[in-house]
Amino acid sequence: MTFFSLFLMSVGLAMDAFAVSVCKGLNMKKINYRHCLIISIFFGSFQAIMPLIGWLLGKQFENYITSFDHWIAFILLAFIGGKMIVESLKKEDPPESSFERFDVKQLFILAVATSIDALAVGITFAFLKVNILLSITLIGCITFLLSFIGVILGNKFGARYKSKAELAGGIILVAIGLKILLEHLGII
Repeated sequence: MTFFSLFLMSVGLAMDAFAVSVCKGLNMKKINYRHCLIISIFFGSFQAIMPLIGWLLGKQFENYITSFDHWIAFILLAFIGGKMIVESLKKEDPPESSFERFDVKQLFILAVATSIDALAVGITFAFLKVNILLSITLIGCITFLLSFIGVILGNKFGARYKSKAELAGGIILVAIGLKILLEHLGII
């Protein structure tokens, strides 16, 4: 996987965290940079840890599935990306009041929920022989940065960009999954 593909995948994975960060920023009367930093650390850390866990799991089964690993990568990325696309097209209610206060327990749950797709991507990393340290560092840093920006944008501009970001992330993941499949099939 090229650095550019890895970069795009990192951005795609970060879109869920970005969208939730926008929601967090929506309900801050005034931007609180300490909270912004904590939110970004939570999301960036979980987005980095989950692919590592997935990679470790994938390495355990690598010898058994190398003949069809590209199909697994494609299916996982297409499923995750497709789910993100569908979610972005749904009409949403305004953010709930549960976002109004800063709650570390809620933030933990949101960080886990937004990084589940990164776990699945980590499994594909094991099959693709990706440099895992570079991958998790890039994913974590990009998620941290986009989450920080998301809180600020949410505070300034509102929810109008949330679904567009999630749609873009979904399209990126599906495209990367398709590219992996086509490369392994010798089409490109």
